[in-house]
Order: sequence, then C-alpha cells, then structure tokens
Amino acid sequence: MSRMAAVPVLTIDGPGGAGKGTISRLVADRLGWHLLDSGALYRLTALAAVKHEVALDDEARVAEVAAELDVAFVAESEATRVLLEGEDATTTIRTEQIGDAASRVAALPAVREALLKRQRDFRKSPGLVADGRDMGTVVFPEAPLKVFLTASAEERARRRHLQLREAGVDASLSSLLKEIQARDARDMQRSVAPLVPADDAVELDTTSLTIPEVVNRLTDLLTERGLATAT
Repeated sequence: MSRMAAVPVLTIDGPGGAGKGTISRLVADRLGWHLLDSGALYRLTALAAVKHEVALDDEARVAEVAAELDVAFVAESEATRVLLEGEDATTTIRTEQIGDAASRVAALPAVREALLKRQRDFRKSPGLVADGRDMGTVVFPEAPLKVFLTASAEERARRRHLQLREAGVDASLSSLLKEIQARDARDMQRSVAPLVPADDAVELDTTSLTIPEVVNRLTDLLTERGLATAT
C-alpha cells in the first residue's frame, strides 16, 4: 500500500443544497482532517473565466484558466476564506450566477482533467474530507468511505433562500427552485462524471435531519470502519 493510499478519505457527494459544504467542514474540523471543497475550485474557475472574459463554452481556454488558477484557502473559525488572485472571493463564488457558471464549466471534460490532479493533491495525513459531485466516482474511487447526501429540491431551495436572506441578499424562492432543478438535470445528464452515487456509497437523505445529526452519523460511520477514533 502506498503512503497516499494509507491516508483515509471520506468523500461526500451530492447535489447543490444538500448540505455537503457545511457537513464536510464540520466533520473535517471535528477530526482534524484536511478539507477539499471541489465545488469551490469549479466556482473559482468560472469566476476567473468571467473575470478574464473567457467564454464559458470555450473548452480549451477555460481548461487553461483551470490549470493556472491562483487560489488559496484560508481556514478560519466559522468558515473557510477563499482567495482568487489575492482577492477575497468567498462571497462572490457562492452567488447563483457563479454557481450556474460553475455547473457549465464542470461539464467540460478538459476542465475536469485540468483540476483532477490538483484535487488529489489535497490527500494528506491524517485524513481528507472531500466535498463535491464526483469525489467518490472519479477523484477518489478507492476511498474507504463514500457518502452521497441528498435532499428534496424544495428543501434545498428553502435552505438556499434562508442562507441568502441571512446574508442580506434578496432572492425569489421559486426562481431558486427552478435554478436548482435545472442544475440537477445538467449535472446528472452530462457525459463526463455525471452526478450519481458511487456503487458502494452510503446514501443519506438530509431533508428532515439536522446538521449535528448528519455530522454524528458520518463520524460514527468512520469510527465503525476503523478510519477514525471516537470523538
């Protein structure tokens, strides 16, 4: 077994709004593991493309943007601050506009290939929590624990609407629901790395679960499989 293969990885995949980001950060924090927010890399690629006036359907140029991303993740007490070319992009990459753009560039095979090695480089001791849409199927197919989180589209739209309101952003709940449903369809139907659970993934519907309940469930699974010690 190689040194990297000995480092445990928990992959958490699922559609937008299922709670992957928050759950992944909390599990990583509880265990003292590293965190990979793969969605942020695609969002940053989309933001950089827009910033440099690269058409989102220009696969070759967007792939170049992805390969040359100047990014940094700064861990802070409540969240992770994201820098793009030295500027704080934490809030910008979470807008619906950039989320939609990220879904579009993520469907481009050359972009996914450009970001593949960068994502795998996050695997470091003592362990990694990898959050995304194809972590268990493509990026870390050998991960010892793969989880697929989901929730109803209505619940995911409600959560996003609440999140935006708390951030002082006015948004239409019905519009958010339509955007989520359109993004789900695009992510599931793309030809490369479609959004599907890995064959050996544990599927967990979070619609009626609290964040602490989900975090506890995942850390219990890691403990049961001997991948982490009880916390």
